[in-house]
Amino acid sequence: MTQADDDRFAVPRAAVAANVAAALAEDIGTGDVTAALLPDTADSAYLLCKQDAVICGRPWFDACHRALDPEVAIDWRVAEGDHVAAGTVLATLTGRTRALVSAERASLNFMQTLSATATVTARFVDALAGTSTRVLDTRKTLPGLRLAQKYAVRVGGGGNHRIGLFDTVMLKENHVRAAGGIAAAIAAARLHAPDLPLVVEVESIAQLREALVAGCTRVLIDDFDAAMRREAVAIAHAAPFDGRIPLEVSGSVDFDGLRAIAADGVDVVSVGALTKHVQAIDLSLKLGFPPGEA
Repeated sequence: MTQADDDRFAVPRAAVAANVAAALAEDIGTGDVTAALLPDTADSAYLLCKQDAVICGRPWFDACHRALDPEVAIDWRVAEGDHVAAGTVLATLTGRTRALVSAERASLNFMQTLSATATVTARFVDALAGTSTRVLDTRKTLPGLRLAQKYAVRVGGGGNHRIGLFDTVMLKENHVRAAGGIAAAIAAARLHAPDLPLVVEVESIAQLREALVAGCTRVLIDDFDAAMRREAVAIAHAAPFDGRIPLEVSGSVDFDGLRAIAADGVDVVSVGALTKHVQAIDLSLKLGFPPGEA
């Protein structure tokens, strides 16, 4: 399968355009007064990755540079989602000097942030290798960059939870309390939004059984300890439920405890750290040719 056929690499193009327009307007404003000091001649540049990483954000990087110089040539040496070592030259560029310099920071900001999310996600995915547990993200994203970061999670090998409050019904304690119980809350949700996925958070084994009987897309066992998790898995996987409704663990899922949660047999873990606790990947864009290639 090529990347073009892989849903992980489906680029949110409208989001790319909006993100880039906002970033360039924020950075350049009425004009780059420092770049104006440079002769606006043809020049070359190269993009260097200074640490081990999973590369993500090429569409945003390209869009930043093409917005300022539609004729810029960008020669990528790595694919989206590639694992690279520190010191790897990711791409070379040929274009107008002022445009290369003016687009530098915005393009790097996107690449360093999205590569960070992809890198962290890949680490979590690798930790679960050999288990049946999948890693999903959460809504704990940078404002304005949700679709970008969720794309980066997919590039890193993870999956997306709901995009926002509009595409999945998620019943929590307050909804259950207001409805008078799990079954009543599920019935109300199905009546209100019959075509949307339905995730139900439960707080006890009794509520778990009620949710499984009523039916939903996924059950969230947020505050279960290890013994309760294992009991929940045994119930959900046994007749008459037979594992048809996946179990999800969310909240305070850290890397060190990940493997133990998977060993309990849950189907999904949703991890806010994929998008919330990332540290930018160290990248630089330098004018000229890569060392040794002049």
